[in-house]
Amino acid sequence: MRRSYQTRKLERHSRKPAELLLVPMIDIFTVLVTFLLMTAVFSRTVILQLNLPASQTEFREPPPGLQLEVMVRKELIQVADRNTGPLATLPNTPGGYNYDALTEYLKRVKAKFPEKTDASILLEADTPYDTLVQVMDRVRVFEVSQGLNVVQAELFPDISIGDAPATPAATGGTPGPASPVAAPPAAAIRLHAAAASGNGAHP
Repeated sequence: MRRSYQTRKLERHSRKPAELLLVPMIDIFTVLVTFLLMTAVFSRTVILQLNLPASQTEFREPPPGLQLEVMVRKELIQVADRNTGPLATLPNTPGGYNYDALTEYLKRVKAKFPEKTDASILLEADTPYDTLVQVMDRVRVFEVSQGLNVVQAELFPDISIGDAPATPAATGGTPGPASPVAAPPAAAIRLHAAAASGNGAHP
């Protein structure tokens, strides 16, 4: 009898609807929000005024009777006239030689001397062959977009190759002009350029 009474009592308690206590949850969230606001770090954006150095690229208009030379050194490429001296100095970029700047300046020279087709490439003794091929490609032609097509326009395809004159630091004076030698035949130039293009050189 006692056992049945306890069972009925438990059943009556179990039938009571459960109550959801929201007040403790609200208290917890209030404490959390207050804590996060007090410990949050608010960042402030500061704009600094930077004075960047001027460009080191120097350009000079090519003179009449131009004898075009492109000198390749370890730290730069220099475009010069054999008679009057440097026309453009193109320092290396972080990625290497600034071939794009070379192309842009040679396009300016070609616009002023449209009939001129010859140029001399003067190299230091330890210049890599791949660098020679890329410079030759940039001196010979440049790419032009025509609609959806990209074609090559002529710059200075008649190339001679020679040794770059020593720098003033090495000789103690002003470097004199080098005597270029004739470049390989056009077919050999195209063959070398095609071989380099297969290794990732500029087309």
